[in-house]
Amino acid sequence: MITVFLPCRAGSERIPEKNTKDFSGQSGGLVKIKLAQLIKVAYVDSIVVSTNDRKVMEIANNFGHSKIKVIQRPEILSSSSTSTDDLIAYVPELIAKGHVLWTHVTSPFIDDKVYNKAVSDYLNVLKDKIYDSLMTVNKMQTFLWDKEGSFNYDRNVEKWPRTQTLPEIFEINSGIFINSIDNYKKYKDRIGKKPLLLKTEGYHSFDIDWPEDFIIAEQLYKAIQ
Repeated sequence: MITVFLPCRAGSERIPEKNTKDFSGQSGGLVKIKLAQLIKVAYVDSIVVSTNDRKVMEIANNFGHSKIKVIQRPEILSSSSTSTDDLIAYVPELIAKGHVLWTHVTSPFIDDKVYNKAVSDYLNVLKDKIYDSLMTVNKMQTFLWDKEGSFNYDRNVEKWPRTQTLPEIFEINSGIFINSIDNYKKYKDRIGKKPLLLKTEGYHSFDIDWPEDFIIAEQLYKAIQ
């Protein structure tokens, strides 16, 4: 059983009403777009919308879809200071068995095709017992520095190596996390000890975090529709 956990708290500070404001001319915004994508995912049995936002509740309930279950999140878990670890610990209270696909409305370009591939890959690697979970990442194969200088290549050997010869480094893009509820309880985490890194490509990796991201995403969404 695959259950989606979709957290949507009220009170975004960087982008007010980020989850529900009109997006690219669509009323219902990012919440409506994401739910429309998720209900088409063949592997998904149910979608838990965890929110303290009345407008999110209204939009989700208006779908009238049997997969969607709206659960009011406790206010203690709904502030900007709430840690992700605390929210992770809350998930087993809502989902008793099976596997959890944690995703966000701020990844509007991760659609049903990407979700289906992610779940299929996850279920396949579980059979091989090599990986125990999955998360989406962006591949970074470029010149990376910290305050001390380059850390993914040796400038004493070659000052500007070809980027394709650099080691692959991965940035977690928070688009998808899949893990069993047993691992949630065991490790208190939304990934296990050995997650499969699923590389998302191009605009699928786009995450809306800042006001300018919202504007760019709207234009991109219009362009690909």
